[in-house]
Amino acid sequence: MGRAFEYRKAAKEKRWANMSRVFPKLAKLITMAAKEGGGDPAMNPKLRTAILNAKAQNMPKDNIDAAIKRANGKDSAEISLVTYEGKGPHGVMMIVECATDNPTRTVANVKVKFAKNGGQLAQSGSLSFLFSRKAVFEVQKSADIDAESLELTLIDAGLDELQADDQTLYLYAPYTEFGAISRALEELGIEPNAANLQYLPNSPQEFSDEAIAEIDILIDKLEEDDDVQAVYTNIA
Repeated sequence: MGRAFEYRKAAKEKRWANMSRVFPKLAKLITMAAKEGGGDPAMNPKLRTAILNAKAQNMPKDNIDAAIKRANGKDSAEISLVTYEGKGPHGVMMIVECATDNPTRTVANVKVKFAKNGGQLAQSGSLSFLFSRKAVFEVQKSADIDAESLELTLIDAGLDELQADDQTLYLYAPYTEFGAISRALEELGIEPNAANLQYLPNSPQEFSDEAIAEIDILIDKLEEDDDVQAVYTNIA
């Protein structure tokens, strides 16, 4: 495991630490999935994944059910996923992933947060080539799962890499193989703790602790916005 892995893990844990922010964001993804493919998780893999991730963050069942019902409401807003690219303090590259019913409002808010915190919004497509979109699965370690055998099995389904810490196996694959990895895990009887698509840097860059402290201020400000789902950087 490298520093980039440890930083991503720490950043994710920090991001999910504030449940008052997280539950509304997770609810949006559940509503989007239910609106797109129906409210039955058994027939809607995207909804099944959204519920899985919500449960991993201890989101109450009532909240999950309410988010699914919201998709069928007459006044249910159309929510879409949009991404914005920008440069933060010290030249850090960022991708900001949002779920919004009003892209005009969202891009204005994101632009202001960049401008007030040492960064600037970039033209769409100007920075995305610095990142690769990956399917990322988190599997709880157990005596029943042999990491080496699992890695060899999942390579046929498109797995790129397996990393691990004391408690969790992290599986990385091209985003196009999300469904294949999901099906392979299901066939093996393995239910991941979490599964999602992430933007990971192709060439992670080193920054000083002082620089990262300034970058984190911008990330925190962005993540305070209800529309922002995740912020990805090229920090190593």
